[in-house]
Amino acid sequence: MSDRTMHWDNVYATKGETEVSWFQDSPTISHDMIRAANPDHDAAIIDIGGGASRLVDALLQDGYRDLTVLDLSAKALDAVKTRIGQASSAVDWIIADATAWRPARIYDVWHDRAAFHFLTEPRDRAAYVERLRSAIAPGGQIIIATFAPDGPERCSGLPVQRHDSASLAAELGPEFELVETRRETHHTPWNSAQAFQFSRFKRSL
Repeated sequence: MSDRTMHWDNVYATKGETEVSWFQDSPTISHDMIRAANPDHDAAIIDIGGGASRLVDALLQDGYRDLTVLDLSAKALDAVKTRIGQASSAVDWIIADATAWRPARIYDVWHDRAAFHFLTEPRDRAAYVERLRSAIAPGGQIIIATFAPDGPERCSGLPVQRHDSASLAAELGPEFELVETRRETHHTPWNSAQAFQFSRFKRSL
């Protein structure tokens, strides 16, 4: 078991869903940006580093039929499965590190809220982008949310790499065109404010 896996399993074993700083009762911007990507209900959508996020709940309610959630913590995914009950059988759950995972299929929409910013080493970001490129269809869309340049420097006891749309574009490369970027002031369960940015890119055909 990697240090990353041990860290996140410990987080989800010792803290409830609403006791982590990134908790959102309703993942509104993520949900809106996936809708803005305009996938049909058979489109393949993957949530990278989904943890115990309620995004999958919202997408299931929308009627999307090809959903995947990837996280390196089995405990996080078990928490979601318990929460959504029988509906969990309609989702593909993958326990993996996004920098080491070998995608077995192609996706139309790639969503990541607050996983990429934990990749502080260039080699890890390059490995992540390599997986992304191998997994996204031509014309597919990428949504990546991170702490903004004026956001926190650490999260869950770990350093982060803050981004804006320009730094993300540089990481992804010229085949990904920026479509939109949004800013969010996220309020933690204890009401501290955190600056996030959300950027949506489209892969060239």
